[in-house]
Amino acid sequence: MGSDSDAVIDSSCLSSLKNQDPSCVLVAPGKCQFTPEFTNVKLLERAKVTHNTSVLRFACPDETQPLNLSTCACLLAKTTLPVSNNDDGETHDDKKTKEDVIRPYTPISTNAMTGKFDLLVKHYEGGKMTQYMKNMKVGDEIAFKHIDFNVKIQAPFGKKNIGMIVGGTGVTPMIQALHAILAGEKDTKVTVLYGNRSEEDILGRELLDAWQSKFSDQLEVIHVLSHEHEDSTWQGERGFISKELIEKKFAKPGDDVLVFVCGPPAMYTVFSGDRGSKELSGILHDVGYDATEVYKF
Repeated sequence: MGSDSDAVIDSSCLSSLKNQDPSCVLVAPGKCQFTPEFTNVKLLERAKVTHNTSVLRFACPDETQPLNLSTCACLLAKTTLPVSNNDDGETHDDKKTKEDVIRPYTPISTNAMTGKFDLLVKHYEGGKMTQYMKNMKVGDEIAFKHIDFNVKIQAPFGKKNIGMIVGGTGVTPMIQALHAILAGEKDTKVTVLYGNRSEEDILGRELLDAWQSKFSDQLEVIHVLSHEHEDSTWQGERGFISKELIEKKFAKPGDDVLVFVCGPPAMYTVFSGDRGSKELSGILHDVGYDATEVYKF
């Protein structure tokens, strides 16, 4: 591991975020190269996207085949790290003071790619896994697995209108969904309400803006910034995604519509109710949608 990982690297893995056309290569659940057992794979490439975001390209277990992950599904990444904050204030490196750190990630690449896959990772201060990934060097290994629980709704989605309420890193499953929709469901209109703190925090912005420009009759992306500096040049929406914005931008309840919610836990509380509950509550319920019209990622 080394600090040189923070340098800007001219890497082909940035193609997942730049000038990439949508691709719809659908694979049924149960075909992913990663199984319910963790498998170590190597970091092949990395590239800095922003001050706190990277694209990391990892090898597949079988580098002659695609990842074969189903639509919007995620992988679980695992590494073992020393436990800090012991009684003596030191970080120890023996087995008794190590812990497994496991986090979910949804690739932004598709099954059109052979032998590798790309993750868009935001490196949070104090985030154990994200800081580990930030300091990985090419050739370092990390373990991944895939379980049935992490299989999500499958494309084709079969709706005329799809709304997406997205927060922060929740955009990565939505990028997967947009690949499938823009390349395979030409009659579907998608509206994305994407909330972030500031303009520099918008993950995948270049790709989303490029797709919105190229598929302007099918895709609209509205960025909503909650903590953007008042004196900045930002001309878009400010504050938080609201009931009024949803009513203005999304198709009405009953209008062959499906709404995806993907983001931090607080987002589910506000818009849809707990992610693990089949019941619908929050703003989407107040607008008039029913539980069959909302999918919680």
